[in-house]
Amino acid sequence: MSAEFEQLVAEFEKFQSKIKQAETQFAKVGEMQGELAELESVAASPDRSVTVVAGPGGSVKDIRLSPEALRQQPQQLAAAILSTLHTAVADAARKQAGIVDAQFGGTFHLNVEEQVLEAQAEALGTTADDLRSQMSEEPPQSTPRRPRNEDDFSEETVLRRSDEPTTGRPAAGGDSAGDQFLKNLFDEEDH
Repeated sequence: MSAEFEQLVAEFEKFQSKIKQAETQFAKVGEMQGELAELESVAASPDRSVTVVAGPGGSVKDIRLSPEALRQQPQQLAAAILSTLHTAVADAARKQAGIVDAQFGGTFHLNVEEQVLEAQAEALGTTADDLRSQMSEEPPQSTPRRPRNEDDFSEETVLRRSDEPTTGRPAAGGDSAGDQFLKNLFDEEDH
């Protein structure tokens, strides 16, 4: 019975060790979430007339069009935007997978980045090796800005930046009717 007890103790200690290892990994989740929130992937069309900035989860943070982009035929511009968008989002997905792999891949024997590459290759009708060879490490060169012409919107983003205030909404801490209602609702619950 002593040998059985020692074996149970050894198994329990191994189990505790695995729990501590998992706790250490999960403590890094906040760090990983911060990295994911800051993730950006920039892609440019071959002629550099369209630039797309993608974020985590397939989000599109920015689309920039050069004056040359606006001289293109609508179908040609739409194709350039769509192709550049796909490139930026695919690259962001691979970067996101790389962040997950860096935090949890070794512990849980994951290779999420490889799985993403294989899924993208299958969807695009190519191989993962072809995609690897097409991946670029450098962000595109930014086009120089001209002095702003009030009637020229060609270099403006088509998306609102997260740091820009939106019109029609009161600033944080404002006393809109909705804010007052919620304050009164929660004040009444406290009494």
